[in-house]
Amino acid sequence: MHLIFYVVPGLITALAVFMAYRVVRRWLQIRGAWNSGLTAEARCLRAFTAVSGGHGDTSVRTTFHHVYEFIAHDGRVIRFEEEGGPATTVEGDYVTVHYTDGRQVVATAQPPSRVRQAMTTVGILAFLGVVVVFCAGFVTAYGQTFGPYGDSVFSVDSGTSVAP
Repeated sequence: MHLIFYVVPGLITALAVFMAYRVVRRWLQIRGAWNSGLTAEARCLRAFTAVSGGHGDTSVRTTFHHVYEFIAHDGRVIRFEEEGGPATTVEGDYVTVHYTDGRQVVATAQPPSRVRQAMTTVGILAFLGVVVVFCAGFVTAYGQTFGPYGDSVFSVDSGTSVAP
C-alpha cells in the first residue's frame, strides 16, 4: 500500500519532465525557424477551431488551427498544421512563414517574437519545476514519516515501542 505513495508522484514527475522536454524542443524549433532567415509565402488551406472543456462547471477553451502550404526554396511542397494562430487568418489567405532547411522542415507562420516566446517557455518550465519539487518534497516527507524509522508505534503506557 505504501508503494502507491512513491509510484504516483514518480509518474507525475516523469510526466512533468517529459512535458518540459517537449516545451524546450518546440521552443528551439521555432527559434531555429526564425533564425534561419528562410521565408516563403504560404497559403492557408484550412482554418478550424478545436473546443475542449465545458463539462460540468469547467470553462470552454477554443484553439485556432491553420493548415498552411508553401514551396520551399529547393522546390519541395511543404504542408504543416499550426495551432494558436490568429482568428483573422481564413482559408485562402496568404501569410509569410519562417522555416528551417533540411530533411525535417520546421515551419511557423507566427511572426518573430523572441521575448514573448522565451517568457512563455520560462513560465511553463517554472510551473513544471514547482510540480517536480512538490512531488520530490511529498515523497521525502512521506518517506521520513512512514519510512523504516517511522514504522514503530510508541505505547503511551509503557514508553516502549511496539511493531505495527
